[in-house]
Amino acid sequence: MKIFLRAVLILALAALGVWLWTILFPSPEKMIRGQLMKLARDVSFSQTENDFVKLARAQIVAGFFSTNVEVNLNVPGRESQTFAGRDEITQLAMAARQTVGSLDVKFPDVNVAVAPDKNSATADVTVEATVSGQRDAIVQEMKFTFEKIEGQWLITKVETARTLSILNFESPENFS
Repeated sequence: MKIFLRAVLILALAALGVWLWTILFPSPEKMIRGQLMKLARDVSFSQTENDFVKLARAQIVAGFFSTNVEVNLNVPGRESQTFAGRDEITQLAMAARQTVGSLDVKFPDVNVAVAPDKNSATADVTVEATVSGQRDAIVQEMKFTFEKIEGQWLITKVETARTLSILNFESPENFS
């Protein structure tokens, strides 16, 4: 009976050790998913935010990106837009908060692929955004590129994923 109790105690301690290890040292995939969930939360805003909160949250959003980030957005039905740098991200976040009443952003589908060197990764993300005053949510596939910079996973590039809805079917070279 003593051997059985010792074996159970050893297994329980081993399980506790493994659990503690995963909490203290999460995998890169888990860290990136967490970053994206925080980004979705901080990009979202309501009409009741005061100007100080708007500015603070816009700066928090910019903190998810590297200083030399590139953002290329090509949303169907809208003009293609390109942004570069953390300052432009802050300005964009502030402009959105000034012009749109509220915004609710969710990332319901996230697929993370970490490079073998464990210092870069890509995340294919479904972005679902609900804007006040619009009946339908905006759903768009995006690709986020991350780099581990000074121990933090920062976004270095964002681009619209090329899906069949964006491809020009009249041009055969789009299928190569």
